[in-house]
Amino acid sequence: MQPKPSGFCVLLFWLVLAGVVSGASVFANDTDGESDRQPQVGASGRIGCLTNPNRVGRLRITKPGVYENYLVDSDWASGNRVKITADNVILRNCEIRNASGNGIGVFGRNVVIENCRIHHMLAGTYEDQKDAHGITGRWGNVTIRNCEIYYVSGDCIQFDPDRLSRGSVVVENCTLWTGPLPADAAGFKKGQRPGENAIDTKTPLGGPRSRLTVRNCLMYGWNQPSQIRLTAALNIKENVSARIVNCLFRDNEICFRLRGPTSRDGAEVTIVNCAIYNSQVGVRMENHLRDLNVYRLGFGPGVDRKYHLVGRGPFPGYENRGEYAAPPFSQLLYRGFPRPTSRSR
Repeated sequence: MQPKPSGFCVLLFWLVLAGVVSGASVFANDTDGESDRQPQVGASGRIGCLTNPNRVGRLRITKPGVYENYLVDSDWASGNRVKITADNVILRNCEIRNASGNGIGVFGRNVVIENCRIHHMLAGTYEDQKDAHGITGRWGNVTIRNCEIYYVSGDCIQFDPDRLSRGSVVVENCTLWTGPLPADAAGFKKGQRPGENAIDTKTPLGGPRSRLTVRNCLMYGWNQPSQIRLTAALNIKENVSARIVNCLFRDNEICFRLRGPTSRDGAEVTIVNCAIYNSQVGVRMENHLRDLNVYRLGFGPGVDRKYHLVGRGPFPGYENRGEYAAPPFSQLLYRGFPRPTSRSR
């Protein structure tokens, strides 16, 4: 199904696109405004479909424009249930569910995905783990905003599984989680916990680094028992430059799994103004990770191990400043983080 965007929607798209291309957003809060706190962490407000959605089994987007209010209920079919091959697309207020493939595959540039709910992307079985991601595809000026993604057998967000592209991805004000399934679904049983990571990065070898920005997001439930041996909220690896700002982590085996070079490139990571609660490992540094910069990382109760330096280094360029005792979880969740100082920006 190929809907025709209205003239108003096309105009609105260009307003949003102008923010994406410039690295700003017409919907984002100004970080230099008068308030001394960031907005609420995670997804909020109206997420998913609006009244009387268009119900389809699959949505292919081959032309630029604004597409909204689709319920994509896939009856456990495979493949990319929403496939975006056009540039300059906004996908808004949709729900994608019940598939053995990926929720959204992005193969165009300058794409905005906002106010969407994606869940029950389940391939294989709990014992025979196979990837079905929430959002995946090519790096290329992609913004994912105010979305909730959960119950996937792969990653909530993974760019680029084929390692064919370079570019940027921004994830902001999203809630990315998993946990025991409340009922049998596809090849999974009630109580089994699907999934690998909230966000996973893959890139080609060499060349310019892809850029990942994750801000104001909530990530939880990436814990054992799970489908894989090491479950992490963030699995940041390969030739990527990642900046993680104002994010909350809870109930994870590993919150930050940061991986240096092996046979592939290692990641460069900056962490600013984040907080961790009730998790086994806060920051796991692997394979002589280089140039990790941590500023104001808070730890609440129930964190077994703040830092795990695998192999004991060396970790060249590692800097860690301003660690603090995090306030109650609900305070940061609903009121947001204090704004970072100028030296952390």
